[in-house]
Amino acid sequence: MKLKRFLIRYYPPGIILEYEKGGQLRTKSIDLLELSPDSDPDELVAEIRETEPLVTETRVEQVKLLILRLKQKLSQREHQNVYLFKALQAHILPLTNVAFNKSGSSFITGSYDRTCRIWDTASGAELHSLEGHRNVVYAIAFNNPYGDKVATGSFDKTCKLWSSETGKCLHTFRGHMAEIVCLAFSPQGTLVATGSMDTTARLWDVEGGEEVATLTGHTAEVITVSFNTVGDLLLTGSFDHTVSLWEVASGRRVHTLIGHSGEITNVQLNWDCSLILSGSMDKTTKLWSVEDGKCVTTLTGHTEEVLDVCFDLTGQLIATASADGTARVYNAATYECLVMLEGHQGEISKISFSPQGSRVLTASSDKTARLWDVASGRCLQALEGHADEIFSCAFNYEGDTIITGSKDNSCRIWR
Repeated sequence: MKLKRFLIRYYPPGIILEYEKGGQLRTKSIDLLELSPDSDPDELVAEIRETEPLVTETRVEQVKLLILRLKQKLSQREHQNVYLFKALQAHILPLTNVAFNKSGSSFITGSYDRTCRIWDTASGAELHSLEGHRNVVYAIAFNNPYGDKVATGSFDKTCKLWSSETGKCLHTFRGHMAEIVCLAFSPQGTLVATGSMDTTARLWDVEGGEEVATLTGHTAEVITVSFNTVGDLLLTGSFDHTVSLWEVASGRRVHTLIGHSGEITNVQLNWDCSLILSGSMDKTTKLWSVEDGKCVTTLTGHTEEVLDVCFDLTGQLIATASADGTARVYNAATYECLVMLEGHQGEISKISFSPQGSRVLTASSDKTARLWDVASGRCLQALEGHADEIFSCAFNYEGDTIITGSKDNSCRIWR
């Protein structure tokens, strides 16, 4: 094994090692999820050297410099307020979804008008209209971090793969027997997973355009799919009240997570792939062990359905959003509720952490999105101006740009 170079990863903090083995270029990551502005770089380097043979004596100073850069990034204060940068009436018919590429330089919108559109964030110009679906375009995604491809899932039962640079359709994935309602790219961008009302999830090869696997076992609609950070495991959540964990390479179901008494609303794995998070219409959030598929704890407190759940990027915090109009932040290790986020006048359908983990973004039926301080639970800002329910919101990779999508048919860029 020969080390070629180091790459830095800011969110979550880590160092990527690019090395050569058997004539092939490979990568592995050193995750520094516990890194803080107070961490001792010398101690960290010593710990890394104990377990990582590629980090030799001659590389110590280089690694120390990278750790100092990561610490510096952690110390930077996030911008307190964002301002409306662009408001776009993106489609004539209702929007279904919005999503950024990694940098936030462009974004996509899906719509009932059967198209997905790619937009330039800075100018608000439409770059491409992806046309070809015969029904609602419901699920959309960029193949981040690369951003050169877009996947669209439609009520016409197909998923299409597009070049984001040319707007050309590269593949049409056919096989589902009912509407496609969710999709996700694998982290390497080599696979697309789709979930459907036909009770199955499917895996598709991005390069060849072929179906790789059909994942059967759910007895109701599959409404959420999510890969782990390595890309070797896939989670599916269903209206049958269960979550399934699948091995991507074989298509084998590893665990069925049984315990919720209502439809699943969202599922996610934490960064180190040790825990699974699930939210449900039964008003609870559950944490499960990846190793044995057992429920570790049930987070209660919401008085109505839990509509969205997420980990922060390090996997140390959990956020939940509910139809009761509140959101909560929990410690993922102790399960303690740290703060309750109160202020919305309607149900909260979407929640996400900023990449730095110090802010939370929520979207509500009260026509506002809100930014919250994680440490205090204080509302930092209400993003106002939409004329109807906001159903989608997201940060870009740096956390300095936000997109909101509303039932008023517009999306707004805040920065």
